[in-house]
Amino acid sequence: MNNFLKSPFSGYIACITIIFVWSFWLVISRLAAASPLTVYDLAAMRYGFSAIVSLPFVLYFKPWKSLSLVRIISLSFVLGPVYILTVFSGFSYAPAAHGGIFMNGLLPIFTILIGILFFSAKIDQIKIMGAVVILCCAGVLGSTSQVLELSQSWVGDLCFAIGGAFFAVYVTLSHQWAIKTVEILFCGSVVNVVIYLPIWYFLLPSGLSYAENSDIILQCVYQGLLPNLVGLILIAHASRIIGSDATSAIMAMVPATAAILGVWLLDEYLRMISWLAIFGLTGGLLVITLPKR
Repeated sequence: MNNFLKSPFSGYIACITIIFVWSFWLVISRLAAASPLTVYDLAAMRYGFSAIVSLPFVLYFKPWKSLSLVRIISLSFVLGPVYILTVFSGFSYAPAAHGGIFMNGLLPIFTILIGILFFSAKIDQIKIMGAVVILCCAGVLGSTSQVLELSQSWVGDLCFAIGGAFFAVYVTLSHQWAIKTVEILFCGSVVNVVIYLPIWYFLLPSGLSYAENSDIILQCVYQGLLPNLVGLILIAHASRIIGSDATSAIMAMVPATAAILGVWLLDEYLRMISWLAIFGLTGGLLVITLPKR
């Protein structure tokens, strides 16, 4: 089992799993935007539920003993309320498909630039070209699905792009610092719930009293468990094993996956240019992920 976890194959499996977690997260977050729940409620559910699950492990392993204060502050901020409130706000102004384009599509470019600017990574023109191809193909997929109305949704698209930048920092730090699972639980959930929950309860508007119980349960379980725990752990694992560039490139396949799921499950129709964009996404992904030799 230990050999499997250290193999590149486990990293690729983690990335593929994340693609589906993220694809459904975009849809469920968009559903929340149409409910009485506020973005502040969603953040409270995300941190609150995940903290309940994480607390026993955090108290047992005591990750704060091995983490420096700089790393605790950095990880908690990157995964904190500023990031998630920005992304949730995007769903109020733009369709869920835009999240896949402007957050996941930009992720490879952000990750490469962060590595170059802050971690002295070498400039790899081939990887940069692959990242640009991924972004362009993701944009083509969005435009052909007739939801890419920038004049009406630019605020939401900007929120998604900022969220993508935050997440690129997390992916890069996961690789550079070899972040452990319990450290993610501590910084991403417990620290943030201690900071955010009192602010939300006393100062921020809430729509919990007007929301259906089914909406509350769905958002609590999905937001708190899958993206904020399972997703972050799998991404950290993939970044350690196959690198941050490859992880970001594979996550950029979310728009393509959503389009294919639409064809398979909803009998939607994709034009030829959309299929070409999917092949282009795959090509850009291979350029970034495959070894040079």
